[in-house]
This record gives sequence, C-alpha cells and structure tokens, in this order.
Amino acid sequence: MTDVTSAKSARRPHHWRRDLIELAALFTAVAVADAIANLIGHQPDGPYLLVASAVALVATAAFHTWWARRHSHAPPSGEAGETGEAGNGGAAGSSGAGGIAEAEETVLWRMRTTVCDAPGSLAALCLALSGLRVDILTLGTHPLARGTVDEFLLRAPVSLQAQELSREIAAAGGTSTWIERADAHDLVDIPTRVLSLATRTALDAAELPLALRQLLGRCTIRSLPTVTVTGRATGESAPVEGVLEETVMRLRDPSGGVLSVERPYLPFTPTEFARARALVELDARLGPRVPRSEDVLTLPEGNEITVRRADRGDLAAARAMHDRCSQRTLRLRYHGPVRDADRYLDHLLSPRFGRTLAVQTASGKLVALGHLLWDGDETEVALLVEDDWQRRGIGSGLLGRLVALAVEAGCDSVYAVTQSHNTGMVAAMRALGLPLDYQIEEGTLVITARLTTGLTTEGAARPSVSAEQARR
Repeated sequence: MTDVTSAKSARRPHHWRRDLIELAALFTAVAVADAIANLIGHQPDGPYLLVASAVALVATAAFHTWWARRHSHAPPSGEAGETGEAGNGGAAGSSGAGGIAEAEETVLWRMRTTVCDAPGSLAALCLALSGLRVDILTLGTHPLARGTVDEFLLRAPVSLQAQELSREIAAAGGTSTWIERADAHDLVDIPTRVLSLATRTALDAAELPLALRQLLGRCTIRSLPTVTVTGRATGESAPVEGVLEETVMRLRDPSGGVLSVERPYLPFTPTEFARARALVELDARLGPRVPRSEDVLTLPEGNEITVRRADRGDLAAARAMHDRCSQRTLRLRYHGPVRDADRYLDHLLSPRFGRTLAVQTASGKLVALGHLLWDGDETEVALLVEDDWQRRGIGSGLLGRLVALAVEAGCDSVYAVTQSHNTGMVAAMRALGLPLDYQIEEGTLVITARLTTGLTTEGAARPSVSAEQARR
C-alpha cells in the first residue's frame, strides 16, 4: 500500500499557487536574515555573536538528530524494562516448567463426565484440570437430552490419583465421572479408529465383536442365538434398528440372534449406539466372509499339512471327522454326552462366536480343529485332534496360533477347560511358555494362560507363530 500511495503522490499535479507561496516565504526569510545580520553585524561584537549563534544552531541540530536516532526503534523505558524482565523471566519460566514437565513422569487417563449444557461449563472443567497440571490431549462431546457427556484423553502427573482428579471434576460441576488408565493406542482420533475397525470387520466377520469392544471400551459382548444347541427356542430378538437401554445395547445379529453389549459402569450415549449400529449394518451388508489364505504346519516326520480358517462351510467335513474320532476323544473335548457333539459344530464354526482353525491333509480331509471362543470378557481355547493324528505336534501348533490370535485381539488371558488326565492338552498349554494358573472346578481342570504378563516379561517364551500367520 505504501508503494501505491507513493506512486499516486508522484503523479499528483503541482499547483502554481503553492510555488508562489514557497517562493514568497523564501524571500521573506532572506530579508529577515539580512536585516538581523545588518543590525547585529554593525555592533562591536556582532561577528562573534553571529558565529556563536551558528555554532549553537549546529549543536542543537546535531543533538536532536542523535536523540531521534537513539529512541526511534526502542520502546519507552518503562515498557522496555517490563518487556526485558518479562521476556527473560518468561523464557526462564517456560524453560523451567518445560524441564519439570519433561522430568516428571506422566500417565494417560481416559475420563468421561456429564455437565449441564450451559455456557462456561466446559471452561470450568478445563480450569480445574489446569490447576492440577493436567494436559488435555483430545476432547469429544456427546450431546444428551439433558446435559452433555464430555470425553477427555488426559496426560497427568503420575502423582495425581484418580480419586483426587474425580473430586476436582465434581467440584467443577462434573457428574457421573468415570476414569480409567489409557495407553498410546487411545491417542488415535475417533474417525480414524472407526475406519480402522470397519476395515477389519469388512475383511473378517469374526472381527465384529472385537471391533465393538475396541470401539466402546471395556464391555461384555455376547451373541445370543434364537435357538439353543438342543433345538429349543430362546426367544431372543431385537428390532432392526436395535435397542438402547442405558447400559445395555441389543443389536440384531446379521447371522441370526441378538448381539448384547453391556457396560454396567457407564451408560451408552446415542453417539456410541449409532457407531455400533453402523458397524453391525456394515457386517450385514457384506454377508458371511472368512479369510481364505493358508498356512503350513510341518510335522516331526517332515510331512506338511495345511492350517486354514474354517467356517460353517466346513460343517460336513467336521462331522465326518467326529465320526472317525473315538468316544474318549470326543468326551475329553466336549465334556458331555457324545451324542450331542455334532450339535455343537454349527455354533463353534460360526465366526460370531470366535475363530476356528482347521488342519487339512493334502487329500482335503479335516484331521483337527482349534477354536478361539469369545466368552463375554474372557476367551476360551479348545482343541480336537483326530485319534490317528495325535502325538504329532498338531495340537501344540494349533494352540500357538490360537494364542497369537488372542494376543492380536487384545485379550489379557486365555483359558482351557479339560480333565486332569488329558495329558496332551496340559502339555500343549505348558509348551506355550506363558505363566499358567490351575484351578479345579467341579472335577474339571481350568488352565489359564496370562498373555500380557507372559509377553512382556523378559525371558518369557512367546508363541512360535506370528499373529499374521495365525490370522491366515
């Protein structure tokens, strides 16, 4: 704008009246100067007085020039002092605070609280968190009919206890506050997380329960069939749009029955319900699907057999394997009447209840099945190996792959239900190299392998197969 203004000024025409005024002023100044010179010059000390006046004028002009140059780019003295002190002090303060923040250990918290829908309510929460030296990393809001649920991801000093944080939030107007520890995975924003879960669900129908659990946090998911294994109707049903009842969601399962999602400690919001329903609708549109890639298991004698994912399409081959198994083998696997063994297969091979790995020979015959079953908050592993193929490492190979799948799914532990005299299953669990807990329940042995502890403890054995191989 300065260049434009100067250009306009340069093109502005000169007026003759202004030139006459400037010329008249110049003549007047010369006349006055001449009159003063003549008046003073004829005095005895006139020349000296004129020289002294000239020196005084030059000195005054020089002093004015020096003073203008010194203070033209500097702030006033008061502001300069304050700025310097504030700048130095602020820098030192920032450095000091940053040093403390970097030196002090911090933890991540997920916090959800309900506030009244009024101006300033969120600001009061943020002010309370600031007073506790808590940094807000992400913030999400869930509008309700009454109030708003605010969900935070916080970085707080490790010395700050959850009780103190909850107490300060309550004082700032938050109600129904829920707090739990978080990790780096929670730093992913909600849209990115939903897209990732939708991708996993699209590739594998068995991912739907896991996707819902990761989307909604700690919750219990159960698939409730409309008909039991024995053929009795359960009466379980849900409308197409689903049902939301405070801490329980009921969604229509695309494969039949109802998906029940329960979180007793925290009511679901309409936003969460909409996200869960969108994942279920995606699963329904895509229909039954199971990854068809395969893996190879090498037996001790050097023969290779195929390990792959199984589904309800393998029902006939699985029943044929049942027919080749002995009564003792079926009894050890199903812990009940052998005549009901075939009825369980339709449930076990459904991707909604978990994942199944099948061992297949070159001729296409199934000789073993391994199941990873979602049991509410827990995860069960189960194996069935045909009699003629036992004691050849198939059970251990299957179990290692199932545990890798459980680790990928974020499970803390897996358990196996067997009999104490089932030495093959006990040996396979021990071969994992993970910490094991043994418990006898009504004459049945329950072996629990702790995955998180075993996988993070230095020197502990890990499953001999990757999660990617197991998924295939």
